[in-house]
Amino acid sequence: MKKLIFVTFGIALMMSLMAVAQETTKQDTVKQDSMTSTPSSTSTISTNPMSISGKVSDDGKMFVSDSDSKSWTVSNPEALKGHEGHQVTVSANVNADKNEVQILSVKMIKADMK
Repeated sequence: MKKLIFVTFGIALMMSLMAVAQETTKQDTVKQDSMTSTPSSTSTISTNPMSISGKVSDDGKMFVSDSDSKSWTVSNPEALKGHEGHQVTVSANVNADKNEVQILSVKMIKADMK
C-alpha cells in the first residue's frame, strides 16, 4: 500500500514538473518573439552614434551632409539651436528608413582663414 502511494505521488510530481517546464518554455518563446519583433520605426536606428559633417539649414530642422549631400530631418532641432546656417560636425543616431537623425552633440567647424 505504501508503495502504491509513493508511486502515485512520484507520477503526480513528475507530471507537475513537466507542466511547469512546458509553461516556462512557452513564456520564453513569447519573450523571444516580443524581443525580436520590434516596431519598424526603431529597427534601423543606429545604436552607435555616427559622426557626420555638414551644414545646418537656416531653420535648424534639416541637416545636409558634406560627403554625399544627403538631407536629413533633425528629430531634435533644439540641439542645433544657435548653429543655423553653419558648417558643423555632429554626433548623431541615424534612422535610415526615415532619413532622420537624432543629434547627440554638435561641434562648429572652424572657418579657413585666408
